[in-house]
Amino acid sequence: MSIVDDSEANVRRRVAELAGIREKVRRGPGARATEAQLAKGKLTVRERIGLLLDEGSFTEIEGLRRHRATGFGLEDKRPYTDGVVTGWGTVYGRTVFVYAHDFRIFGGALGEAHASKIHKVMDLAEAAGAPLVGLCDGAGARIQEGVTALAGYGGIFRRNVRNSGVIPQISVVLGPCAGGAAYSPALTDFVFMVRGTAQMFITGPDVVQAVTGEEITHEALGGADAHAGVSGVASGAYADEESCLDDVRYLLSLLPSNNRELPPHEPSSDPADRRTERLLDLVPADPSRAYDMRRVLEEVVDDGEFFEIQPAWATNVICALTRLDGHVVGVVANQPASLAGVLDIDAAQKASRFVQTCDAFSIPLVTLVDVPGFLPGVAQEHGGIIRHGAKLLYAYCDATVPRVQLILRKAYGGAYIVMDSRSIGADVSLAWPTNEIAVMGAEGAANVIFRREIAAAEDPDAVRAQKVKEYRNELMHPYYAAERGLVDDVIDPAETRSRLIGALAMLRSKDAPVPSRKHGNPPQ
Repeated sequence: MSIVDDSEANVRRRVAELAGIREKVRRGPGARATEAQLAKGKLTVRERIGLLLDEGSFTEIEGLRRHRATGFGLEDKRPYTDGVVTGWGTVYGRTVFVYAHDFRIFGGALGEAHASKIHKVMDLAEAAGAPLVGLCDGAGARIQEGVTALAGYGGIFRRNVRNSGVIPQISVVLGPCAGGAAYSPALTDFVFMVRGTAQMFITGPDVVQAVTGEEITHEALGGADAHAGVSGVASGAYADEESCLDDVRYLLSLLPSNNRELPPHEPSSDPADRRTERLLDLVPADPSRAYDMRRVLEEVVDDGEFFEIQPAWATNVICALTRLDGHVVGVVANQPASLAGVLDIDAAQKASRFVQTCDAFSIPLVTLVDVPGFLPGVAQEHGGIIRHGAKLLYAYCDATVPRVQLILRKAYGGAYIVMDSRSIGADVSLAWPTNEIAVMGAEGAANVIFRREIAAAEDPDAVRAQKVKEYRNELMHPYYAAERGLVDDVIDPAETRSRLIGALAMLRSKDAPVPSRKHGNPPQ
């Protein structure tokens, strides 16, 4: 009897001991480290996970993991979690995996055990077919562990690539992310950053100054606004962690769990046949007058809501996820309010990446066209506008999801072709009666075609005006493309929402087999 009693007491002691260890894991390294974290304007690792995931849904794995490294005093400091918290939970009821650096432990630096935990959760996300979110706040490789830390990064990068286009991968940079650590976010689908605390760069300001003599701050070199508005690395920049993680949740609600599923459908109270009369006043008929394409989106999509990707970079093109009749769609749209909506190097890169992401995750594409052409100039040509423009062309031609094009006003030259024209595979092409599809604008075309006649005229301006009118009436009237089958229909702008929804509904079961190949070789 005493043996049984002793056994029961032993089990109870062990359970109590486990509870104590779990509480120690939950609290982290101590009050001083937590205070230092909060003093920087940053939340603790578990507060961040609590904001990201549904309340009470987080299941931690390897919370008791400790490193086994020796030397440089590491053997005397073996905290639980080894500086990264890993596990899974739910976002709006759907499974999401997460790893989150704990800057309070070794500055969030990556060592062998730390990397192994991230590898484990990445493998689980792949096996379960669920999104992966990385909350990045780490000082890079753990120098005391040498090459094993570098090998740990290699394992992360390899898994990033293996899961690319398989499960959504989102990086949220909430602190330092330097050196090799910066490459993992760059390999993921979306990158979010918080102003003032997040910095991401390969070499920091001190190295930059030593090598090039340039003086620059951490924030100016690799802060949230630098990457959201200059480099194009970040999908968005936020004032605080709460708003950032709230948008990550919103983005996840628009994405499928993996590439074998369709994006989540939500019943909409916004009528599918709602007329969009306001568009008649929003968009000027004069192709030279600017307007904000975002207002067009607000009028057309469900409840006027959309999630814009990289809103501060390459502002002459809009890329957004939204819903039409409850179904998720990706929108690529020229923005006449910025550079007249012209396509340039950055716009082509931004749009091509977005098209590829939508295609990978079975998100139909709607392309709103109002483009005067590609941006001319020596800088653009020498910067590779040919190959960068070809990226967008390649992305559209390669996409197998339903594709609907709508031409609002002008669509000139190669930019018309690139913006998902019928000739490169758009399933349905619609146009407003204000559309102008041509090799170039009427003024430029008349100056080329009738150059000699205009030069020889007694009144060149009058002849030029006459020829511009003739060219516009002959080749640029709104029904020219429709007469030749390059536009399926010219529609009343007030019918835009219902016609887009109808076309996408028809295409919902689209099957587009692709040639057997290992992979394509897109332009770089």
